[in-house]
Amino acid sequence: MNDPVAKPLPEMVSYLEGLPEPHILFDAQYRILAANAAYRRQFSPERSVVGRTCYEVSHHFSVPCDQAGESCPLARARESGQRERVLHLHHTPKGEEYVNIELAPLLDAGGKQAFYVEKMEPLRVAQGQLGSQTLIGRAPAFQRMLALVARVASSQASVLLLGESGTGKELVARAVHEASARAAKSLVVVDCSSLPENLFESELFGHERGAFTGAVVSKGGLVEAASGGTLFLDEVGDIPLSMQVKLLRLLKAELTAGLAARTCAMPTFVWSPPRTVTSPRWSARGRFREDLYYRISTFPIHLPALRDRREDIALLAESLLLRVSPQRPLTLAPDALGLLQTHAFPGNVRELRNLLERASLLCDGQTITTVHIAQALQAGRGSSAPAPKLADAALAAALPSTKALQLQALQQALAAHTGSRVELAAKLGLSERSLYRKLRALTEPG
Repeated sequence: MNDPVAKPLPEMVSYLEGLPEPHILFDAQYRILAANAAYRRQFSPERSVVGRTCYEVSHHFSVPCDQAGESCPLARARESGQRERVLHLHHTPKGEEYVNIELAPLLDAGGKQAFYVEKMEPLRVAQGQLGSQTLIGRAPAFQRMLALVARVASSQASVLLLGESGTGKELVARAVHEASARAAKSLVVVDCSSLPENLFESELFGHERGAFTGAVVSKGGLVEAASGGTLFLDEVGDIPLSMQVKLLRLLKAELTAGLAARTCAMPTFVWSPPRTVTSPRWSARGRFREDLYYRISTFPIHLPALRDRREDIALLAESLLLRVSPQRPLTLAPDALGLLQTHAFPGNVRELRNLLERASLLCDGQTITTVHIAQALQAGRGSSAPAPKLADAALAAALPSTKALQLQALQQALAAHTGSRVELAAKLGLSERSLYRKLRALTEPG
């Protein structure tokens, strides 16, 4: 860091200052030499960043990103010799936000990389902290998925969402839509599994008056409703074979007409075509056309299962509790969170939400304990369902199975507690009345 600071040309700084998007200019030692007005307004309204390193400002790191486990666009540009794009989780005045980074190296007279220009664009459809109506996560698997969303959003590619049930395909489809230039238009969601075969064509493509019995008026289809926006075909594996042929013809006709392969507008229509985002649930009998599959799978995105992003469970749980119990603030005891993190969650985020809703109903206080989580897990098993992949010792410790064990657990809590009964009730996630009732019931004979 003792290297002399290279001075950029004033014309270069002036050019950056006039750009509408946030830009910074830094040297090969990561030192920021200039930040334009858009950057200062959005990312650093109170403190100048000039003279500081980009990794310290954006990440609060003491070393460059590639030495701290992140993908560094400068290091990649040095290797490739060209501009690079990455998605980073940055510290901003609003908290941690995902930001699209596009870095371009600038060469000196000798052809060596001397400066770097970095454009930053927040990805507002996701956060690394608690938020509403956004994708939430920090795990590496989540960030890899999000980087693909950010990369494909501005393109014309057809998107295929792949993942287990409950991983949030509709949320990701919405993220693809809202991160695109089509965000001002409609996102139309089609549940292919719920449409009967005799109505599928009419619902998707519309019909003219008199086209069939009962068609008393002309009706535009969902393709038309998605004009200029995004069409999300959920459970595309359930599309009837006869309709698969028509959908394939539609996509082929658009490609021939020079339109994007991702679009889903009939070539005779005059509206701007929407994006098509699909998620499959392939028929058990394999009844899905291979040629259609290759047509819709231009850009597949794999959604990670919750078991592959366990470090996000705490963040997701906090957000979900706000939704399942908006009128009663609830928190998870540390041991309860630990118990959640031992569960396999075959139903993924959807299962986590249901589990937390059950636990909130079982909790009388404001803290969900291991007892509530264990009870909720047992309630979710059902009489014939297989036991979840949860450590038996953890479940046994969390949910005493006999009156004696329950009494022992309460007695231990009483012995360790030095405050009032009101405080103890809050610590156990109970109302004061419930605590007294349980103590009285447990001490009564029989």
